[in-house]
Amino acid sequence: MTGALNRRAFLGTAGAASAALALPALPARPARAETVRVSPKPALAPFPLSDVTLLDGPFRANMTRTCTYLKFVDADRLLHTFRLNVGLPSSAEPCGGWEAPDVQLRGHSTGHLLSALAQAHANTGDDAYAAKGRYIVGELAKCQAASPSAGFGAGYLSAFEEAVFDQMEAGGHPWAPYYTLHKIMAGLLDQYRLSGNAQALTVLKGMASWAGTRTAKLSTAQMQAVLGVEFGGMNDVLAELYQVTGDPEHLATARRFDHEAVFGPLAARTDALDGLHANTQIPKIVGAVREYEATGETRYHDIAAFFWDTVVHHHSYVIGGNSNNELFCPPGEIASRLGSDTCENCNSYNMLKLSRLLFLHDPSASAYMDYYEWTLLNQMLGEQDPDSEHGFVTYYTGLWPGSQREVKGGLKAAPGSYSSDYDNFSCDHGTGMETATKFADSIYFRSGDEMYVNLFIPSEVTWKERGIGLRQETGYPHSDRTRLTVTSGSSRFTLKIRVPGWLGARGARPRIKVNGAAVPVKARPGTYVAIERHWKRGDVVDVAMPMAPVWRKAPDNPCVQAVSVGPVVLAGEYGDRTLNAFPAIDPRSLRADRGAPLAYTATADGATVKLKPFAEVQHEHYTVYWATPAPRRKPALLAHFPLTGRSLADATGRWPDASLASGAAWAEDGGAVVLDGTGGHVALPAGLLSGLDALTVSLWLNLDTVPNNTRVFDLGFNKTTYFAVIARTGSAKARFTMKITGMDGEDYADAPSALPAGAWTHVAVTAGGGSAVLYVDGVPAGRNDALVMSPLALGATTHNYLGRSQDTRNPAMDGQVTGFRLYDHVLTADEIASLHTQGRS
Repeated sequence: MTGALNRRAFLGTAGAASAALALPALPARPARAETVRVSPKPALAPFPLSDVTLLDGPFRANMTRTCTYLKFVDADRLLHTFRLNVGLPSSAEPCGGWEAPDVQLRGHSTGHLLSALAQAHANTGDDAYAAKGRYIVGELAKCQAASPSAGFGAGYLSAFEEAVFDQMEAGGHPWAPYYTLHKIMAGLLDQYRLSGNAQALTVLKGMASWAGTRTAKLSTAQMQAVLGVEFGGMNDVLAELYQVTGDPEHLATARRFDHEAVFGPLAARTDALDGLHANTQIPKIVGAVREYEATGETRYHDIAAFFWDTVVHHHSYVIGGNSNNELFCPPGEIASRLGSDTCENCNSYNMLKLSRLLFLHDPSASAYMDYYEWTLLNQMLGEQDPDSEHGFVTYYTGLWPGSQREVKGGLKAAPGSYSSDYDNFSCDHGTGMETATKFADSIYFRSGDEMYVNLFIPSEVTWKERGIGLRQETGYPHSDRTRLTVTSGSSRFTLKIRVPGWLGARGARPRIKVNGAAVPVKARPGTYVAIERHWKRGDVVDVAMPMAPVWRKAPDNPCVQAVSVGPVVLAGEYGDRTLNAFPAIDPRSLRADRGAPLAYTATADGATVKLKPFAEVQHEHYTVYWATPAPRRKPALLAHFPLTGRSLADATGRWPDASLASGAAWAEDGGAVVLDGTGGHVALPAGLLSGLDALTVSLWLNLDTVPNNTRVFDLGFNKTTYFAVIARTGSAKARFTMKITGMDGEDYADAPSALPAGAWTHVAVTAGGGSAVLYVDGVPAGRNDALVMSPLALGATTHNYLGRSQDTRNPAMDGQVTGFRLYDHVLTADEIASLHTQGRS
């Protein structure tokens, strides 16, 4: 890989400073990640929600809207299917979305509601939330009591029949029955822990007993097969229940939900996440931390820590979220995996839970809380509609240029559309209720004589054990300052304040003063600064954290970048304008609006565009990722694989050798590569197209047969991101085609007819400057002068094939190939004709 790495090393960004990270805009991994050993007993403890009060600001505003909904929502409508399931009467109107009477996930939102009510009660002290929780728990207890008479096992509680579990154990794949039960069980546990509802614990223990009896009958192989169906965080809630009750049966049941197909590779420090449903996996890993606490087995902690590191640094977008179409993608594929349904909000809700738990065990570095803050500010705060009285939220946070958060009618939530009161319940509706009612749970932690200040959110905390009250006043992140004031009490302790890792991107350091005087403490980004003293009422700590724009490269395409200021990702505002590709921005044109914090302008596509914090862009089209200028270079032949003389070397010396794959072989005279039509192909090195805003591809081929959709070459990442030539389409035409994930269609240029069989043919494509030309035997055969995208959007393509498609459903090439050339500019028609005249080489 030496050639490819050397070539990528000189790729830069014109203009402003750029932070090139393995994963854009996220913190460095925790120090000593491979060697540190932490105790199964958390090193830190959170403050009870009842001891932390949010003050006015965006977090309090989001919570207030959600709390309004919690008081408004009709509990009987959510209880409707539970009652009907066991033969109890209900006259309530059914809900829609995933709570509809014919949807397999019905009942899960009731669990989320129970958690949200408990959190709201604990944080505000308002008994209205506890009262509604008591009512729901009481009615669920009645349903549970009626389960045996309905033919279900003792302790069973669900809005759907128990036969679903019979189907699953017989090898069926119903829609996530244990996932739904987990939400109900977690809600009951929260009702007990946070609202003191003893009945909730009784109902929960009944459900746990049912789950224990049900799973104990299965062999290990049968249970692992069952775990192929999404089961949420069953190991999480059961391990936590064990910690509450001490009943070893709950822990035994929890461990039956250890999914070895996922845990095994993670324990071996192997990233095998590509293609897995993201939110199916994250709750399992949250559960692994709970099992570590319950058992002390370090394997559980190692699994969780490696998973966190892998997801954060190799599978997350610039706003902190992960997944496209709900699936993990190959590591490092970011710009090539954008769409309107990136970053499912449930994933980030669970990643924040995981980050919090891991940090409680290992507060030696701030990376866990750096990620927590980054994702909270850039994704989770913005998932809620600020114009909604009831705090409606989106399912996804789209990142393809032109995505938007919007209000849409209908019963099914579309990507980017907000939830509603009853018609389109989804998992994100539920996690959104929880997210907005627990903003206060991670601002402060404590340990012995230390208080940790993790998040800069306007709030007050009471440290009862020390008799200390602390008030945090801040406009962060719109302001770079936060002030901490001791409002009551007197005690000696160490105040530990997070120094965000993002400060290190520009070599900045915080400025810290106590009672107006600078303090001589180490304040290194990515750590906690420690200030030990005898604190008393009236003491004030002022912290200033310099913020400046940082351009952040996508790992798979250095020319696709996002821009952040401090911990905030900026987005371009496009109003009602649609976008079909990355806007081309000049990073040097970025200018701050000095009259409005975090407001900027820049020049993109030749016009001025406004940028502001991504979380604040609502009800309009936006972009987070931009196309930045390609590196300047002298026109050159960038890669040349003659594929003659039985050599697979690149004649330019820049790239590693190509390889023959899946049955490809040399012709008898060694003058070409033979592809047999059954999968044989030539694999070219990764990274070929990186940084190219113009290019030319040229090669020779001799086809034996020409079935529809055979790719002559296909340079890309996957079946929706490619630069290719098709020998014959369904319309019997040769075609050049180019696309990137997220585009509505594809750019293409068609020839009048398919490529011929039985003769050597020269094929070339030029693309750049908004035009593409397909040449056959030195003559222009197809042209498109209105390209939507630039080749620059393709990036460091990882799958570069001759004779094979990114989509394995398409037929492989049947014939011979030789003389592949890649230029970093557009050749003229005369130059293409000359290549044809020169012949195969």
